Amino acid sequence: MKAENKTRSSSAAGALSHLRVLDLSRILAGPWCSQNLADMGAEVIKVERPGKGDDTRAWGPPWIRDASGADTTNSTYYAATNRGKKSITIDIASLEGQSLIRELAAKSDVFIENYKVGDLKRYGLDYDSLRLLNPQLVYCSITGYGQDGPSAHKPGYDFVFQAMGGLMSITGERDSLPGGGPQKAGIAIADVMTGMYATIAILAALNHRDVSSTGQYIDMALIDCIVALGGNQVTGFFANGKVPHRYGNAHASLVPYQVFVVADGEVVVAVGNDVQWQQFCDAIERPDLAADDRWHRVTGRVTGRAELVPELARTLLERPQAEWIERLEARGVPCGPINDYRQVFEDPQVRHRGLRVDMLQPDGGMVSTIASPLRLKSTPASYTLAPPPLGDSTDDLLHSVLGYDSERIEALRRKGVL
Repeated sequence: MKAENKTRSSSAAGALSHLRVLDLSRILAGPWCSQNLADMGAEVIKVERPGKGDDTRAWGPPWIRDASGADTTNSTYYAATNRGKKSITIDIASLEGQSLIRELAAKSDVFIENYKVGDLKRYGLDYDSLRLLNPQLVYCSITGYGQDGPSAHKPGYDFVFQAMGGLMSITGERDSLPGGGPQKAGIAIADVMTGMYATIAILAALNHRDVSSTGQYIDMALIDCIVALGGNQVTGFFANGKVPHRYGNAHASLVPYQVFVVADGEVVVAVGNDVQWQQFCDAIERPDLAADDRWHRVTGRVTGRAELVPELARTLLERPQAEWIERLEARGVPCGPINDYRQVFEDPQVRHRGLRVDMLQPDGGMVSTIASPLRLKSTPASYTLAPPPLGDSTDDLLHSVLGYDSERIEALRRKGVL
């Protein structure tokens, strides 16, 4: 760690407040990772293209609103993954811009990028070049297919990897039912999981640096992460050679574990073991099912689901959602409604946990984001910086981190470097 170059000390509240992160990533996976680090207190410097910035700034509507309630030019998509950061605009295609990045990297702990394989090497901003300036640098590259292999050169987006990585083959309703067929997840889960895995990898590398005094290179690939996400399904395939298929809202290994239509809507039931099965039968007043030897064990319920589930479905139709939830919860059976996001943030538990974070923007407007689920008691997440306007910290960072004076900064701006 380049402690003498830090603008914040390790005594600050955040667990990572002693670290500086230089973030050259954009879109989702990389920014998701760096926002995790920012929430934990790291100083994150987001490097963006002059005049345009991160592509997702323009991914609207919906847009962030200013103090008057008018739409700004920054999307809520951008806001969701860039809180806690400082934005600096640098043209890395220029020689002077590349020099600025090298100077910043020399005074940083972590470097994150998601350029195509080989792109930054052309600019002298690859790991082998930067580690000569800073041997302690942890350098994380995020790409679609990784740094090597026959597909390494290909571009790719989350949707492609949900398809290629197997997730869509097990997501969606069975082909035999209305609406059957492969389906992507409702969020960009390959990107999000890659950002999460990248966070873990960076923290592991930093921990190793503490004992080795050297940084290292991290090669993160969306294809790797989405395949890894299928662990329990894939392990079963490895064991028996049977290709997993779609169960819709049902579960491959547990019954009943699905959505049931009730008198006034739907309810999710998740019976996870044989004791809960007995409690479930008690709640729905079906002692005959509880006593039936065929259903005592989860294996029997799974192999006999075609006969059992229709019987349960008929019973669950008899009462409304609220009554079923009350009866099931009273017996310790996991269950719940299917909430839209309005209902999510009206839920008493969600409100109690403070999962909505309202942040004041520099223009006086308010932007709302979701709280970090990383709940460290002694060094909690902090939300002091709203998603930054493009280049909001350019002058300040060049002055405070690199020691540039106003005249030098203005000269770079006239040249289009900033």
